[in-house]
Amino acid sequence: MARKKRGLEEINAGSMADIAFLLLIFFLVTTTMDVDSGLLRKLPPPLDPEAPKPPPIKERNVFAVLVNRNDQLLVEGEIGNLKTLRAKAIEFVTNPYNKANLSAKKPAQDIELIGMYEVSKGVVSLQNDRGTSYDMYIMVQNELVAAYREVRDDLSMQTFGKKYGTLNKAQAKAVRQAIPMMISEAEPRNISS
Repeated sequence: MARKKRGLEEINAGSMADIAFLLLIFFLVTTTMDVDSGLLRKLPPPLDPEAPKPPPIKERNVFAVLVNRNDQLLVEGEIGNLKTLRAKAIEFVTNPYNKANLSAKKPAQDIELIGMYEVSKGVVSLQNDRGTSYDMYIMVQNELVAAYREVRDDLSMQTFGKKYGTLNKAQAKAVRQAIPMMISEAEPRNISS
């Protein structure tokens, strides 16, 4: 008997495509993606073109922080560093001795749950050079936010006997009214070194 020579059978590629698609879905669902961390900031609403311009801020009420392309700090016109930035920002915001070169305070206002409190008029102004490294930018931001967090913690401890992060919503809102986080970030530009 003579044997018949058979050709190779074709593989059913239709079901293979289905399996590949299912595997793709499986890996997309089960793998974790690295999420870039960012800065939690609430952006101001868009400016109304018909709204009157806000009054200019007095120089006394602006805490200027400049970062050049070499990642060097200029704090209030003087060469500074990250180690002292937080302490200087805290002193500016709180102005405990009412110094004329630090931020002024608004007239005392009655804040619910806190009582009469003089809110700072101070604004921290941060400006970076276009060549500033991202790491330095984040470190400066962290120090400025930490300064506000420390001031809020101090007020929370004095008023409620616990840290700001553990307050209920009403208490946290009262502390935010008393210590608003006023960090203004100017558009990066070329700052001479």
